[in-house]
Amino acid sequence: MALEIYKEAFAIAAAAAFRESYPDIHREVGDAEVFQRQFVYAALEKPKDPRMGRFALPVFKFAKLLKESPPAIVGRVAPVIDRHLRAMTPPSPVHCTGTGAFLNAGIDSASLLKQALGAILDSAVAYGASSIGSGKTVLVEYSSPNIAKPFGVGHLRSTVIGNSLRRIFKKLGYNVVGINYPGDWGTQFGKMIVAYRLWSTPETLRGDVVANLLELYVRFHTEAEKHPELEDQARAAFKSLESAEPEAVRLWEEFKQISHAEFDRIYGILGVEFDLVYGESFLNDKMEAVISRLEKDGLTSMSRGALVVELDDPNLPPALLKKQDGATLYLTRDLAGAFWRWAEYRFDLSLYVVGSSQADHFRQMLKVLELLEQKEQLPDMERLSSRIKHVDFGWIKFGDKSMSTRRGNIIILEDVLDRAVALVKQRIMEKNPDLAEIDKTASIIGVGAVIFTQLSARRQRDVNFVWEDVLNFDGETGPYLQYTHARLCSLERNYNKPVGSDIDFSLLDHEEEIRVVEALLEFPAIVADAAAQYEPYYVSSYLLRLAAAFNKVYQRKDEAGRIDKIISDNAELSAARMALVKAVRTVLKEGLYLLGLGAPEEM
Repeated sequence: MALEIYKEAFAIAAAAAFRESYPDIHREVGDAEVFQRQFVYAALEKPKDPRMGRFALPVFKFAKLLKESPPAIVGRVAPVIDRHLRAMTPPSPVHCTGTGAFLNAGIDSASLLKQALGAILDSAVAYGASSIGSGKTVLVEYSSPNIAKPFGVGHLRSTVIGNSLRRIFKKLGYNVVGINYPGDWGTQFGKMIVAYRLWSTPETLRGDVVANLLELYVRFHTEAEKHPELEDQARAAFKSLESAEPEAVRLWEEFKQISHAEFDRIYGILGVEFDLVYGESFLNDKMEAVISRLEKDGLTSMSRGALVVELDDPNLPPALLKKQDGATLYLTRDLAGAFWRWAEYRFDLSLYVVGSSQADHFRQMLKVLELLEQKEQLPDMERLSSRIKHVDFGWIKFGDKSMSTRRGNIIILEDVLDRAVALVKQRIMEKNPDLAEIDKTASIIGVGAVIFTQLSARRQRDVNFVWEDVLNFDGETGPYLQYTHARLCSLERNYNKPVGSDIDFSLLDHEEEIRVVEALLEFPAIVADAAAQYEPYYVSSYLLRLAAAFNKVYQRKDEAGRIDKIISDNAELSAARMALVKAVRTVLKEGLYLLGLGAPEEM
């Protein structure tokens, strides 16, 4: 149960108190519900000084309206709000006091603690879950690496953002279909086939085969700069693949099999899962139906021998469906894919977790769909353009440099993961060499550190990868959160007693403890907001705030300057504080899971 419930109660009481104190106010602010929502609830803010209350309503904007000074308004309304709060059934634990130009809302600490900790301890990992998505289907397309190329760092952000969104939407009760849509079609395979035929050796399909194939791909582009005719050969090779020429198909199938085995291994390391995997080639027999539909509706035209849809948008070029040689394009396949997914799933929402560089592609795709829907006068329930969202994100940079597969300066993801794990293992050996399962723990922390770098910034920002920041156990990093979780687990092991909700919550009366409980109350709303904005960053930043709040409790000193220990000789106080520990550990672990990170119990 989130803190918003208390805000709702205060807003209801405040709206009633204003109407009672100033009977004519409705003439200026509209009906009761509008006033409650727009003028009271929406204006609530958090005081800078926590002693002033958990939230507050500034009344400056009412002064001119009511022709009274803010302190006079506060003096008249505050006691009336308090009376309305006490008259609620059951009486609200919120109370109102007036200070200057603010109506300050406090909350009875014992009620706050009992409600928050009780809900978490009783529901465990289900805390924060919701049925908001019940009966609704969300598709999330993510990762989608290219066949015959190594899994580079460039695909990391799509993979971990999409994997996190899949988990977040599932927690909210949606039927979620995580889709991996590898690039296994297009002229790049004509280039690969030409390169393989010209320069492969018996060693090409041995050892690190994907890396060997990348060398061929890079060599093709190098040679094509000196011999442009290679580009013509590549186009011809791809046409032979589209025409199902046996040798071209055999090579392509071999490239696919090798690549998928490698991708699955990387996904296993990352802990990433999918519900459906299909490549662009799956849509080959589904494109003509879409093209025919567009042609029938008079939306297509010929431009320099190519089939296009004019978009009537000065900011977008025409949507290219077929090249001069009849070859289809990525856009054609995406349109076919959208209709196939609709036929299969009747989705409420379809998310494409793809980099910001493809923004124009998706604008073109949605514009084509809009034109088709307008032409066919489809009802709202059949319109795909309003259900499809491009969830874009910025670049990953190493030393402020982006990567290019064509020029071969791709950074292999597994190399990054291996280095992260090795550095973590080295640190563990220095700090805690007796730790059980060092290799497993190092893997959880190292991989988690890399994942967290991609989710600790808003997705539309570029991320510059700096090793010193990534593996910092004290900064705002994945290892810091995992270390906090391990510290909580250690406290539970040391306590070694059952922890339940049947405790004296009033014993948790320090400001630091109350702040932790308030943070815990935010979790359900954070999960919902992360889904609504397609933004895992909301969860990562929340976990950092929660961990920081708890660590203030852990490091708090008593009046004599000594650490005020969680577990002490005071059995009742220890039980209450351990209930707080368990609640924080539960939410922290679940939040890490939503991001795709493991939660080690020892570090």
